[in-house]
Amino acid sequence: MPKIRKVLVANRGEIAIRVMRTCKELGIATAAVYSEADRAALHVRTADQAFFVGPPPSRESYLVQQRIIDAAKQAGADAIHPGYGFLSENASFVRACEAAGITFIGPPASAMDAMGEKTRARANMIKAGVPVVPGTTEPIATLEEARVYAEKIGFPVMLKAAGGGGGKGMRKVERGGDFDSSWRAAKSEAMNAFGNDAVYIEKYLEKPHHVEIQVFADQYGNTIHLNERECSAQRRHQKVVEETPSPILTPEMRAKMGEVAVKAAKAVNYVGAGTVEFLVDVHRNFYFLEMNTRLQVEHPVTEWVTGLDLVAMQIRAAEGEKLALTHAPEPRGHSIEVRVYAEDPARNFMPSPGRITYLRVPGGPNVRDDSGVFPGYTVPNFYDPMISKLSVWAPTRAEAIARAQRALSEYVVKGITTNIRYLKAILAHPEFIAGDYDTSFLTREHETLLGKEDPKLTEMALLASAVHAYQRDQKRAKSLPTAAGPGGGNGGVSPWKLALRRR
Repeated sequence: MPKIRKVLVANRGEIAIRVMRTCKELGIATAAVYSEADRAALHVRTADQAFFVGPPPSRESYLVQQRIIDAAKQAGADAIHPGYGFLSENASFVRACEAAGITFIGPPASAMDAMGEKTRARANMIKAGVPVVPGTTEPIATLEEARVYAEKIGFPVMLKAAGGGGGKGMRKVERGGDFDSSWRAAKSEAMNAFGNDAVYIEKYLEKPHHVEIQVFADQYGNTIHLNERECSAQRRHQKVVEETPSPILTPEMRAKMGEVAVKAAKAVNYVGAGTVEFLVDVHRNFYFLEMNTRLQVEHPVTEWVTGLDLVAMQIRAAEGEKLALTHAPEPRGHSIEVRVYAEDPARNFMPSPGRITYLRVPGGPNVRDDSGVFPGYTVPNFYDPMISKLSVWAPTRAEAIARAQRALSEYVVKGITTNIRYLKAILAHPEFIAGDYDTSFLTREHETLLGKEDPKLTEMALLASAVHAYQRDQKRAKSLPTAAGPGGGNGGVSPWKLALRRR
């Protein structure tokens, strides 16, 4: 295949900029697309060319396939990189690119078809001999059937949208009495998010870890894994902090999970970068959860510990190059990534769009900030509120935590509210430091992470303060002269001097 000359990046924000940086290092020209809300965005300024694709709502701009294809043709781009989100896992868009003679930098449509719909992916993995969480292999048609199945496998259960991920259309149901309302809510949210209200059921695993394996494949069937990422620090099923290596994996478990992930990718003839996600139970048994057929938000931590550029690898795979690696590289040191959001944790994580009046980005050794904002930039309210991904590397996990804390202490954003303080609290929490935190960690420790004190502890602190004040006053009183002797009953001390002492 010929070398790619120009890439249109069908995305926005930090991921668009991240892709463009690698393209420029490879000598590849870039084109951006933008909505009305993103006319002044940094990704537009970073690209060699930029093309308007519609109004602010993504369904009228970034998600309109024909407008993206038309922009690529107008730019003379011979390839499209989708980033993540938007059209990155849309098989019909891959086929539209093929029909237009444009290379899609990602897996083939057939792999997306096999893995994009969650119940189909589960069925394919069962056929391939990959362990999956107990549950249905097909969407359930009616509420009555769903209720019967949930009672059969036992509560708690998870309701999940079959047509997408990212926490949309997902509900944990603790008891039968909550099932009907949760079922209706999951279907409604799934329809709004994906245009598909199909829902399936999985058994809920108690205190699971979310561990994913990065896989990579070329067009000739060569497939490897690039180790794991621990993604258990989640809020509403959205990842907030990621790290690698996982603090709970042994080398033996890493090798076993990597082998299963490669098997899953080969089963669907995968090409390019993808992620096989697993749930790990308290007994360290692991189960297939889903496959994300795209580059992940958290890919920088893998790049830190492997020294690889995953975007460059994607481009080379799309050009038809064979994989240079034959096996997973040993993890080098430790990396942590935190997602900086324009949102207010104290107000139920309400988005905080608005103008950034001041911005100081952290720096120093082994600190990376993937961002799409700048001083004076107005964060729009139409898209995901993530404004940057801050990642660090260090020789050990303890040093990586310390470096991430230091970097966050340097991060200053004014004009909008961010979750920076919340992120610092996560990294300082004993459970995170110990490394054995599960997917319910952030929910369970929500009040503590917000800095809200236990009322009983507050009462004890007030009592202790009162006792201390009383003891201090008693000690001072004993140090004053006694009321005896001449001079007005003050031991010969002038009343004026005594008054001054008491001040």
